[in-house]
Amino acid sequence: MAKKTIMLVDDDPDILTVLQGNLSLAGFRVMTAGSGREALRLLDDESPDLLILDLSLPDLDGLQICRRVKNAGFDFPIIMLTARDSVADKVLGFECGADDYLVKPFAFLELEARIKTCLRRQEKKVEPSPDCLHCGGLKIDHAARRVWLKDQEIVLTRKEFDLLYFLALHAGETMSRDDLRHALWGEKKLYSWSRTIDVHIQHLRQKIEQDPEKPRWIVTITGVGYRFDVSSGCKPQFY
Repeated sequence: MAKKTIMLVDDDPDILTVLQGNLSLAGFRVMTAGSGREALRLLDDESPDLLILDLSLPDLDGLQICRRVKNAGFDFPIIMLTARDSVADKVLGFECGADDYLVKPFAFLELEARIKTCLRRQEKKVEPSPDCLHCGGLKIDHAARRVWLKDQEIVLTRKEFDLLYFLALHAGETMSRDDLRHALWGEKKLYSWSRTIDVHIQHLRQKIEQDPEKPRWIVTITGVGYRFDVSSGCKPQFY
């Protein structure tokens, strides 16, 4: 089963180090950012499963980031960390879109419990599809959100899985970068769009292609976009 990805945003390097270590030991994949702007740049490239956000940051505060993330349409849960414990501060955090609010100092076990609660709530929002795709040695199980290459399971991030599944659903069709952006991200844009699609394709190829420089499944259509290739006789079948 793929690890859940957590983005941790805090300007205190000691807190980042301690929480990153504890979260990794708890079985999570962790991304870190030391400022609000760095967090927004990372969110242009990858959408985590959950965001842990410090309220007091040196450039953009946590409330500003929370508003921008929610206004952009991202639906992952947000846990706000802060030293402020007044009711008014908590209400403001929730009104900006935070899903939970934890006052410093706190025990890691409490944070871990709140993370798991938020992730369980999020999973209940998702309506699974029964589709299971087979193409040569590649199997994509949409309901379980798992991928196998021959008999080996390939661990993908949420966006990598969504990108692979979308391309496979439209096998043989050339998808422009705008097609992929609108399908997977909608109008979400926080910092700069830059090479987001290309970066995700590169990471995906490194995981599923035997030779990423000569891809079998995800081929580049120069000047246009990408295509899940069926020219080799590999036609996806859904069950």
